[in-house]
Amino acid sequence: MDTPIDQPIENLAFEDALKRLEEIVRQLESGEAKLGDAITLYEEGTRLRQQCAARLDAAQARIEAIRLDSDGRPAGVAPFDAASTRTE
Repeated sequence: MDTPIDQPIENLAFEDALKRLEEIVRQLESGEAKLGDAITLYEEGTRLRQQCAARLDAAQARIEAIRLDSDGRPAGVAPFDAASTRTE
């Protein structure tokens, strides 16, 4: 089994956390990890997934939409509204 990451998950950049999560998925899918190792990997993967989701949520919250005035010129910014971007 690969060694766990050397730093706390909370300190990982999104890309590093995602890369480690992908490594864990490959290891679990291969079926070569012993049961105890697989459980440890699954737990680490769960924490990494949660961290990645939190980072994405934070990034989404920072996205701002430019508001335009009646002439089409930028008139300011508005907070990102995820509901307005969803298509059903």
